[in-house]
Amino acid sequence: MRRKWTDKKILIIGLSKSGVSAARYLSNQGADCYITEFKPLKDEDKELVEKLKKEEIHIETGNHSEEFIQNSYLAITSPGVPPKSEIFSRLKSEKIPVISEIELAYLEANAPFIAITGTNGKTTTTMLASHILNSEYKAPVCGNIGIPPTSLLEERPDFYVCEVSSFQLANSPTFKPQIACFLTFTPDHIDWHGGIDNYFDAKISMFKDYKQPMYAVFSGVDEKIYEFARNYSGEKFIYAKELNKNCCYIKNGAIYFKRIKGEEEIIKLNEIKLVGEHNYQNVMCAIVIAKLIGISNEHIRERIMSFEPVEHRIEFTGVINGKTFYNDSKATNPEASFVAIKAFSGKKLTLIAGGRDKNTDLTEFCNNYINKYVNTVILIGEATERFKENMEKNGFNNIILAKSLEEAIDISLTLDNEIVLLSPACSSYDMFTSYEHRGEVFKNYVKAKS
Repeated sequence: MRRKWTDKKILIIGLSKSGVSAARYLSNQGADCYITEFKPLKDEDKELVEKLKKEEIHIETGNHSEEFIQNSYLAITSPGVPPKSEIFSRLKSEKIPVISEIELAYLEANAPFIAITGTNGKTTTTMLASHILNSEYKAPVCGNIGIPPTSLLEERPDFYVCEVSSFQLANSPTFKPQIACFLTFTPDHIDWHGGIDNYFDAKISMFKDYKQPMYAVFSGVDEKIYEFARNYSGEKFIYAKELNKNCCYIKNGAIYFKRIKGEEEIIKLNEIKLVGEHNYQNVMCAIVIAKLIGISNEHIRERIMSFEPVEHRIEFTGVINGKTFYNDSKATNPEASFVAIKAFSGKKLTLIAGGRDKNTDLTEFCNNYINKYVNTVILIGEATERFKENMEKNGFNNIILAKSLEEAIDISLTLDNEIVLLSPACSSYDMFTSYEHRGEVFKNYVKAKS
């Protein structure tokens, strides 16, 4: 339900996509918006800042001034701003409430949210669910996927299919989606949350007390999530595990859905373009969402068959001299790389890994994945020495060092392996501006060599 924002002073913390979208939306509703960005202004943002100023949105960079903070009615924070930042202490002392941009969109929207969270798998599931729902409704993707939901408010969709991160959930006190999905949970963003328990608590905040959704959808194979689901009191659906009812599962080479009326075959596995067991799990979650909304089995099957894999996530890139290349640049932690590596079980695999090290534990990465599924590892970036040391310590020695991503690709062409997978298990910021940039460099170089 739309609120009255006229003449209210709103503070926006961070010059991010979500912050800019919130400022523009609220400014159009009559609010007086102030964007405060602690980092110095980047050259690439100068044009945007000038446009915002012409829209009568106030902006400061390199500081959080008292002038911007004082007398604010509300603060909206960008997801990347850590909760330990000094500005949050100042806002607390001034008794200024802080919410996320997703919370703002939820408060203003006239249509239900479908929320999808998890350490990995969010983007593919969000895009596939939207793709299926769009066969019968207007259901755009939004949220952590890069499209702020406030930018869609004037379009008045039937559903907001929203990827939500733990950062966003931590500042969404009343966010209550119609359907909430929890896909996977592995250690990540520990510094931001101040511990793994806080990270998990942020994820499950969607399912607690007065925020319980109409329907909750949980993984049946992630042990920590399934343990939580077993004690969950609301109406729930489990995927990747066959139960007596309210489940979606694989049997006899096909995916089935079961509710009260018994099981229904939805689609055969060989009709799905997505690669790997983890993607079958993403498909099952999307099927549960679609069935709960009332999409026909025929439309669900047709839309899954027409869905193309998400860019930078086990994305087919090309074939050179009989070697097939896949871009999994979005795998910025070892847990994300696990699923990509395992997807090529039984194939002779060259893995290109490395980048800016997150200093995560590499024991499982080395023992359960590198040793079992990988023939050769080519390492790049700042993490090279620690990754090499851990692999050798765990008995894997077929390691080659490269000075650049392009050199790694050239080396891969000299090896006797059939699959070349870029799945870095690291962030990109040592050599690239983002994981998207890293993936584009990989794809462009492969295409140039094809």
